[in-house]
Amino acid sequence: MANKYFFEDEDDIFTGSPKSKYFDISRQANEEIVADETDKIVEKLAVMELLLSKDKDVNYDINRVIKQYVFENADEVEEMKKGLYIEFTGDIVCRLDS
Repeated sequence: MANKYFFEDEDDIFTGSPKSKYFDISRQANEEIVADETDKIVEKLAVMELLLSKDKDVNYDINRVIKQYVFENADEVEEMKKGLYIEFTGDIVCRLDS
């Protein structure tokens, strides 16, 4: 995976991991900006769940499907999570100057 090398120093004291940086920034940023950006994340998640469960019967267990996917693709999921933390942190930082 191309992004693998981008994250190799994630535990460096100066930079931290994408997850730790997201929480550092979100704790220090304007509460209204963080709430708005969190709402965007939840909206994105809602759309993804709707798309994934579209045309499925009432007994479709989306959480089971997600857990199974994570189990089978743990490394890929971790890399995607890191990328998303970076994206979400960037979204907050970009709004701090506005």
